[in-house]
Amino acid sequence: MRTLIVGARGYLGSAVAERLSAAGHQVVELARPGGDRPDDRYERRIGDLTDPDSLTAAVTPDIDAVINLATPTGDAAADAAAVAALTGPLRGTGRAFVYTSGVWVLGATGASTADEDTPADPIPIVGYRPGIERQVLATARDGVRATVVRPGIVHGRGGGIPALLVDLARKHAAPLIVADAAVRWPMVHIDDLADLFARVVEQAPAGTLWHGVSQEAVPVRELAAAAGGAAGVAGRPRVWPLDQARKELGALFADALALDQSVGGRRARQELDWRPRHPDAVADLRDGSYR
Repeated sequence: MRTLIVGARGYLGSAVAERLSAAGHQVVELARPGGDRPDDRYERRIGDLTDPDSLTAAVTPDIDAVINLATPTGDAAADAAAVAALTGPLRGTGRAFVYTSGVWVLGATGASTADEDTPADPIPIVGYRPGIERQVLATARDGVRATVVRPGIVHGRGGGIPALLVDLARKHAAPLIVADAAVRWPMVHIDDLADLFARVVEQAPAGTLWHGVSQEAVPVRELAAAAGGAAGVAGRPRVWPLDQARKELGALFADALALDQSVGGRRARQELDWRPRHPDAVADLRDGSYR
């Protein structure tokens, strides 16, 4: 397959591009005008999420699939227009479109474990994202093999939000947990998640939604303790008051880090034979890519 990847230079996008290329697919990178120097491994096309015409022009008939891994603009109308522009050339063709959302659209899950059928209840930082998900999935009625992937909190390769935990521990000379010591995060290793994206783009039926989660509910106190070790900071994790975290990180993001969730991803295992095999999040922080 010739797969156009929006966001191929990002933390997750680079891993997905590598996984697809290793599987024999041809990766086409959609780059912003004036962006980073070309990657010699991939064909390059130019486009911008705020310029719908440039996106439509990039989805030529030789493109078999489009994966949108770009960071949302924060503007609901702009992101909806970008999805419309990327899916327009795919209508009536059966070609694939994969949209990257996230588990924060589910909100706090309480004592239960959310699955792919749990209604969305987004927190403010992703408030309009469920509407984009519905827009994407609706294109399945128009002949697009449209799918949505909701990753958990991604770890691995020394990046993502766990890297922030390491930086915060180093900066504050103590492992930190935002707001509540009982908070849990659904987690997934970046390379396992990249494998899921490959399976979705290759196999997933139109109109389907998938949770990219390998660990349903990891206590953040364990993640913070391991992050402290990676930062060379001793001591037990301490709770960082939400008002202080908001001042340093911004209110929306701090509130997201304080979100308690348990999220399952059985559907991908059962229907796509997805088998996560990389280290779990605490082990990765303690002994792996964050040391």
